[in-house]
Amino acid sequence: MRIGLPLYAGVISGLYTKPDTFFLVSVAIVIISGFFVSLFYNKSQTNLIFGYSLTISLFTCGLLLYTIEKNRISTLKPEEALFACTLSDFPAEKENSFMLKVNLNRKITMDGHEAIEGSMILYNKKDSSVTSLLPGDLLIIKCTPVEIANRGNPYEFDYRFYMENQGIRYYAFTSSRDIIRHTVPDHRKLVHRALIIREKIIGMYKERGITGERLALVAAITLGQKNMLDPEQKQNFIKAGVMHIMAVSGLHAVILSLFVFNLLFFLKRRFNILRILITILILWSFAFVTGLTPSVLRATLMFSFLHAGNLMQRRVNGINSVLASAFVLILIKPSVVFDAGFLLSYSAVIYIIRFYQDFYLKLQFKNWLTDKIWQSAVVTIVAQAGTLPLTIMLFNRFPSYFILTNIIIVPLSSLLIIIGCLVPMMFTVHFLSQFLALILNYLTGLTELLTAQASALPWSTIENIGMTTVECILLTLTIFLFSYFILKKQSFSIIYPITAMFLFVLSGTVTEISTRTKNEVIVYNSPGSSTIGIKTGKILNLYSDTSLVGPEVLRHCATLGLKIKTNTLSNNIYCIEAGEKKILIGNSLNKNILTNFMPDIVILTGLRPEIEKNLSLRQFPGTLIITSEATSGFRLPQQIDFAGIDTVHLVRKSGAFIKRI
Repeated sequence: MRIGLPLYAGVISGLYTKPDTFFLVSVAIVIISGFFVSLFYNKSQTNLIFGYSLTISLFTCGLLLYTIEKNRISTLKPEEALFACTLSDFPAEKENSFMLKVNLNRKITMDGHEAIEGSMILYNKKDSSVTSLLPGDLLIIKCTPVEIANRGNPYEFDYRFYMENQGIRYYAFTSSRDIIRHTVPDHRKLVHRALIIREKIIGMYKERGITGERLALVAAITLGQKNMLDPEQKQNFIKAGVMHIMAVSGLHAVILSLFVFNLLFFLKRRFNILRILITILILWSFAFVTGLTPSVLRATLMFSFLHAGNLMQRRVNGINSVLASAFVLILIKPSVVFDAGFLLSYSAVIYIIRFYQDFYLKLQFKNWLTDKIWQSAVVTIVAQAGTLPLTIMLFNRFPSYFILTNIIIVPLSSLLIIIGCLVPMMFTVHFLSQFLALILNYLTGLTELLTAQASALPWSTIENIGMTTVECILLTLTIFLFSYFILKKQSFSIIYPITAMFLFVLSGTVTEISTRTKNEVIVYNSPGSSTIGIKTGKILNLYSDTSLVGPEVLRHCATLGLKIKTNTLSNNIYCIEAGEKKILIGNSLNKNILTNFMPDIVILTGLRPEIEKNLSLRQFPGTLIITSEATSGFRLPQQIDFAGIDTVHLVRKSGAFIKRI
C-alpha cells in the first residue's frame, strides 16, 4: 500500500498534467538530495526523510511512465497513405464489415519509410478473403486514418480515452483491394501464438459436437472469447448479474487453482513445493491458451503471488499479494489503472480478502450443503458490495437477484471451466473427450436456460440509475468503512464511516442543487436521428423524431436523476420559450420564419435542412445548430450572411451541443 498508492497517484495525475524538463530536473534534485540526507538518519528508529523521498520518486515514476505511454502513440495525418502493420487478433465479423485490429510498424512514403507506433482499427468491407488472416500476419494497408472522437453527449462513456488506453487512436475504412501485401511471418510473437491456439481449442469443441449458441457460451466462459456471443445472450447474463463468469479473471483462476491443488493432494510435506509449482505452471498455461488477455494476466499474476508466499514458506498477506500484482501490472502498462475490468476485479478481490472470513463466521451451519450455500452467498455479497458503486457508475444498472443467480450459476460455471479445460487435454482420447463434451454441452444448456429464466423475472435488473465519479469514490469509501466497522467494530470508531457517509450525502446534495438550478438546451449526437433536450431543473423535455429514447439520453438522465417528458417531432415548426431564450426547432429556415418567431437559438433537423438562399442572419439568431441527422455531405449555403451569428454548430462533426439558458 505504501509504495503502491504514490505510483497510482502519479499515473492518475498524468491525466491533468504533462511534466516538462524543468519539472523533472527539479524533482530529481529533490529526490537525490532527500536520499542523501536520509543516510544520516539510518540508525534512527524511523527515517521520515527516506520515506518522503521514496514517495515522491514513486509518484514521479507513475507520472513519467503514463506520459511516456501516451506519447508513444504516433500522430497521423488524415490523408491516404501506406502503412506496414501486424494483425494483432483474428478478424471480428460485424454487421457490414470485418474489424481488423493492427499494430502499426511503419508509414511508407516516396522517400522511404518512417517508424510509427500505436494501433489502428480497420473496418474492412465484407469479403471472405480476410477470414484467412491470422494474428501475427504482416500487412501493407492503404488507408486514410480518422482520429477516434467522442460524440460529446453529457456523461457519456469516454470511448476515445478507453481506446487510447488500448494504444488505439485511429480507425479507417478499407476493402480487400486496400490490402496491398499479405506476408506470413517466419516467427510469430507469443501473444499471437496464444490466440491461434485458443481458436484451435474452439475448433476442438466444435469437433466434439458443441455448436451454435452453446459453443459461443463455452468459448466465452472457458476461454474469454465473447465475439461469438449473441447480443441477447449477453443481455441475459448482464440482467442476471453473472456476466463476470464470461470475463476470464479471478474467478477462473480460483476455480482452476483449487481444482489442480486439490487434485495433487498426494504431494504433501517435502513434495508440497512441487505441488505449488505445478499449480502455478498450469495457471500460466491456462493464461496462455486464453490469449494472454489483460484480465487473465491480472488474475494469474495475482494468484501467482499468493502461491509464491506459500512456496517460500512465508506467511502470506492477501492484500499485499494483490497490490503487488497491481504494482507490477502498472509498471508494465500504467494506463491499466483506468481499465474498468482492473477496477472491478481488484475491488472485488480486496473486499473478499478483507471481509469474507469475518462475515462468514457471523453465521455457522452444521449441514454441509447449507454451509456451502452460505459460503457462496457471502462471497457474492462481499464482492458485490465492493463493486456496487463502480457497477452503477459504469453500467447504470444493478442486478436485483445477484445473490440467487450467483449461488446457482457460479457452481455450474465452475464445472464448466474444469470440464472445458479437460476436453482439449483429453482430445486425443476420443471416447473420453466425447463423453466430457456431452457433459459440457448439457451443463452449458442448463446454464443458458437458468440465466434466461432469471433475467426474465420481474425487476431482474434496476436500470437507469447512475452517479458521478465523485459520488462513486465517496460511496466506495463509505461502504468499505461501514463494512470495517460492522465486522471489526472493537478496533474501529463509528466516526470514520459516518464522516464518509456525510461527505457522500453532501456530494449528492450539491449535485442535486446544481441540477435543479441549471437550465440547459442539449442537442444530442444521436446518429441517424434528431434528439433535442431542453432541461429545466430536474425535467428534461425531449424533442425527437423517434419515439424511442436513445441510450445517450438515458445515461444523462440516470446520472443526474432527470425525469423525461417526450415529444415527437413532425414536419412542423416549433418555437419554445425556455429561461430567457426562444428556441426554434424545424427542418427549414427562411426570412418569414425568422421574422415571425425572432428566435435566439435555431435548431435545424432532417437529412438536408432547407435554408433559403441569400438569407441574412444579422439580427437573429445568435446560435445555429444542425442536428446529427443531417447527412455527411450536407453543407450550409455560401450565400448566407452569418454576420449576426455567434455560433454555428454541426453536431455530426463537432459533437453534441450544450448551452446554459
